[in-house]
Amino acid sequence: MEAGSLWVETIRKSVCGSCAASKGCGHGIVSRISDGQRNYLRVSSASYPDRFQVDDEVRIAIPEQLLLRSSFVVYVVPLLSTLLLAALMAGLLPAATDFDVALGAGLGFLLGVGLVRLHAWKNRDNVLLQPRLLGPAAATLS
Repeated sequence: MEAGSLWVETIRKSVCGSCAASKGCGHGIVSRISDGQRNYLRVSSASYPDRFQVDDEVRIAIPEQLLLRSSFVVYVVPLLSTLLLAALMAGLLPAATDFDVALGAGLGFLLGVGLVRLHAWKNRDNVLLQPRLLGPAAATLS
């Protein structure tokens, strides 16, 4: 725990076992690899100071707008920077080969990923961009 926040451990569970296409689906393959993987989220606990202990179960929420904006940043920024640098490489070098364009695309992708990481680092303490603590999980309500 940190002052004013909790570190919440999440465990990824897949629902792909119920789908008939799970063996041939790309999402099913990724789910099998990452099923049971543990992640950690820092969640503001200002509304519940000193109420939780280690191993308590809590409910958290991620606002829909935050999820949509985050998805846009994570997926679109690297895609656009990849396409932009590939196009710039093809347009700026009159004798650009396919390798040059592919190199530009690769550098653009790395630039896009770097921009996403920079955005995440700059906003790591922004309370508006973090999950919210809703309270104890239903099983732990007193």
